[in-house]
Amino acid sequence: MIKAIAYYRVSTDRQGKSGLGLEAQKEAVRLFANQQGYQVTAHFTEIESGRKNQRPQLLAALAQCRKHKATLIIAKLDRLGRNVAFIANLMESKVQFKAVDNPYADELMIHLLAAFAQHERKQISTRTKDALQAAIRRGVQLGKHGKEVQCHKEREAADEFAEQMRPMVQEIQRQGITTIRAMRDELNRRQVPTYRSTAQGWHIRTVHALLKRLDPLPH
Repeated sequence: MIKAIAYYRVSTDRQGKSGLGLEAQKEAVRLFANQQGYQVTAHFTEIESGRKNQRPQLLAALAQCRKHKATLIIAKLDRLGRNVAFIANLMESKVQFKAVDNPYADELMIHLLAAFAQHERKQISTRTKDALQAAIRRGVQLGKHGKEVQCHKEREAADEFAEQMRPMVQEIQRQGITTIRAMRDELNRRQVPTYRSTAQGWHIRTVHALLKRLDPLPH
């Protein structure tokens, strides 16, 4: 049988805890693997927005695929995200992957599907911004504490990212890599994206901030 790694993604923590959407993905992958002769040896679940490119669980799944020369199996192409550049980078990782809903898709088709999905996301974003601007012009107040709300959202997003990084941090520490400097070097070696994807790699400050958010994780 062909070795395979399963990757699942749900968009919210509530979905992750309730299993909404996740069980359907697992069942789709299970049926596909049985029909196509794949042996799924590991499962990775990401709780993350499709708009974000920071995917520590996906990176861990890809690392396992490379290590064991396995195929990555996902239930739907949109589980990998709605960003063409992200899909392209994934394909350049040289890991074979199969989307259950498009098992025979070639590289061109995958790029086209990702492009259409990204276009739709941009259209939704544009419509939302236009609606907000129209409301402002009508004199609608969108909140007197906008800055406080934004800061709260930033903290929540950073905490969510840190929680997604927890399994990888624990794995690195189990390998005896425990100092901040050594962890910085290992994260950069693995090319793990930082919380802000525009940042140029990990630094001592960002690793320290990550570990602080993961407290009381020993470090």
